[in-house]
Amino acid sequence: MTLPLDGYTVVAIEQAVAAPLATRNLADLGATVIKIERVDGGDLARGYDHVVEGTGAHFVWLNRGKQSLAVDLKSARGQQIVRQLVDRADVFLQNLAPGAAQRLGFDADTLRAEHPELVVVNLSGYGSGGSHSQRKSYDMLIQAEAGLISLTGTPDEPVKTGIPTADIASGMYCAQAVLAALLRRSRTGEGAEIEVSMLESTVEWMGHSMYTQLHTGAQPPRMGVSHSAIAPYGSFPTADGDILIGVQSDNGWQSLVNEVLDAPELASDTRFLTNVGRVQHRSECDAAVAALTGKRSTADLDTALAAAGVPAAQIKQVDDMIGHEQLRARDRWRTVRTEHADVRALLPPATFADYEAPMGAVPALGEHSVDVLTAAGLDDAEVTDLVASGIVGVPPKSITTQTI
Repeated sequence: MTLPLDGYTVVAIEQAVAAPLATRNLADLGATVIKIERVDGGDLARGYDHVVEGTGAHFVWLNRGKQSLAVDLKSARGQQIVRQLVDRADVFLQNLAPGAAQRLGFDADTLRAEHPELVVVNLSGYGSGGSHSQRKSYDMLIQAEAGLISLTGTPDEPVKTGIPTADIASGMYCAQAVLAALLRRSRTGEGAEIEVSMLESTVEWMGHSMYTQLHTGAQPPRMGVSHSAIAPYGSFPTADGDILIGVQSDNGWQSLVNEVLDAPELASDTRFLTNVGRVQHRSECDAAVAALTGKRSTADLDTALAAAGVPAAQIKQVDDMIGHEQLRARDRWRTVRTEHADVRALLPPATFADYEAPMGAVPALGEHSVDVLTAAGLDDAEVTDLVASGIVGVPPKSITTQTI
């Protein structure tokens, strides 16, 4: 079994969500990821909460399989240590505040002048240049600037998405770009400078709405769980709850009303024969479907809809999702180590036929500081001095170090 990124090393000055998601994806593919953290508290996500056996939920999600080096980047020696690590790395990735990487000497021009084969990734809120380049950027703010919040919610109230969509989008594009750059380097020997902005990543996901606006001149409406261009599509009542139904073709409409709802009169209703007609008469169409779904149980409808090939789903709570029978049937749950306890974690979505993601441990702050520095060629006395001076941090209590 050969891990796809076995032998590649990534050095990341990262925190929060976007960049850590990118490098966790690379770690899951077998890369050695050295996570550079602040000596005084480390990654901000460590302190968001402590709900996972004393560790933050965001941090557990995003940082398995990494080595944690706690180092003071405000010190010249700390900066030198990171440069020594970059000397041996394939990828350098950072999501520091605007301008910080350049002030520290970790900008792409400086690093690639010495290492033209290095892949350097800069992840920021708004990208370099432009009026917003120096602004602080959090997921909610980017969702707002990208127009996502204007689409999300009900006609009465806009909301942000329940997950950090802008962070996830930009983190995924970062990982994708790194893989492409490494593939090109294997052919040409040349590294890359890559810039990924949270704004542009999120705007890319706005494609349908963006083109609707461009070609109609009208702001797409907030539709809740419905869809502005498809009907029936949304939540419909049942005798004991509700169910989501999404009919995306005219054949699907015929299957719904004939095979599931036993309503041939709707099958021949000229208002509803095409999706364009159903959208034009959405309120009447939805009301007709709801009058029939409301007479049957959720479980009965779910079974009947699946048998007829009509897209449908029950609205799962998070607890239901954790216990989802499909995840159980496909054996997707594993166990990973954290500094306080072993916890459950899901395998990454991409399933290779010939290997399983290593699912390495979630590191304590500075857990691998000694290992990383020793591997970089520092002798024991120098490492001891760096720890004693506070330039390098190690865990406050004895934790068995392990190079992932």
